[in-house]
Amino acid sequence: MQTLETMVSSDPSTFEITTSRHMTDWMAEQKLSMALTTYQIGKLFLIGLKDSGELSIFERTFSNCMGLCPTPNGFYMSSLYQVWRFENVLPQGQQHDGHDRLYVPQVGNTTGSLDIHDMAVDSYGSLVFVNTQFNCLCTLSETHSFKPLWRPPFISKLTAEDRCHLNGLALKEGRAAFVTAIGQCDIADGWRGHRAAGGLVMDVNRSEVVAGGLSMPHSPRWHQGKLWLCNSGTGEFGHIELKTGRFVPLTFCSGYMRGLYFHDDYALIGVSKPRYNKTFSGLALDDNLGMRGVDAQCGVLVVDLRIGDVIHWLHFDGMVNELYDVITLPGVRNPMALGFKTDEISRVIRMEE
Repeated sequence: MQTLETMVSSDPSTFEITTSRHMTDWMAEQKLSMALTTYQIGKLFLIGLKDSGELSIFERTFSNCMGLCPTPNGFYMSSLYQVWRFENVLPQGQQHDGHDRLYVPQVGNTTGSLDIHDMAVDSYGSLVFVNTQFNCLCTLSETHSFKPLWRPPFISKLTAEDRCHLNGLALKEGRAAFVTAIGQCDIADGWRGHRAAGGLVMDVNRSEVVAGGLSMPHSPRWHQGKLWLCNSGTGEFGHIELKTGRFVPLTFCSGYMRGLYFHDDYALIGVSKPRYNKTFSGLALDDNLGMRGVDAQCGVLVVDLRIGDVIHWLHFDGMVNELYDVITLPGVRNPMALGFKTDEISRVIRMEE
């Protein structure tokens, strides 16, 4: 049984972070750090390691930050009405106050309030994102709020009504391949009546449903020849057999899952404490937690795909009860970022040669 090793709090009155015994060792061995978002309190967290090997937590404030996806030199992040592209400004081998990456919100696209969930960069270098409010896949536009790329065939028109709660996106071979939605419906907020078992996975290229009967599915990802996802309403992480449409659970996760990223044979899964309102109450997750005698957690679980076990974890306590997305930052030990609450960003000036 693993015990707590690390306890970090940038402000004890706000939140506290604990980890399993060997979480920091695993991060050092795998040579990675993490980026997490929580729209609950509007924070981007960068989780790395200090030179001493202790956990390093860096946070910045952005309203309703949700989707994350990596780029060659940084990452994209969605917020309340903008999409930000963060770029690392530190040359290779250079550090700033002990940090080996300094991410600056270099480009911001104003999209309006689209409730952007999953995002990914395709093989052409274009950002593709799930426009949940308008029930479609989109890309950025230089002149408009967004450019639609695809919508489910059961959605009759593009309108800001969040009809099916389209939320997840998986690329395959650099192209948008699969999406998840909570319910197949074509009326405003109609998905809420399908939470328990109306979730589905669609093949984008064929515009066909390839799996149904899911409960609040999120975060589909293609990895090692399989389509993985979080069946969040039950707490089960697993993959879809595309020939049969059957969901095959690998492991149970102690929380409401959103956010999934792979690193070799490991899956990093974001878990949240459910809000007990009309959206999250009455799901099988409650019974599954009760059967195991555990409470829902907020944090990141590391699952070994070869054995299906949660081998490491990181937990938030305090004001942070929900996460949305998680990505790894390979080759990065201790990242930091700039935001807009201080004047530091006004002094970071670079000239392109």
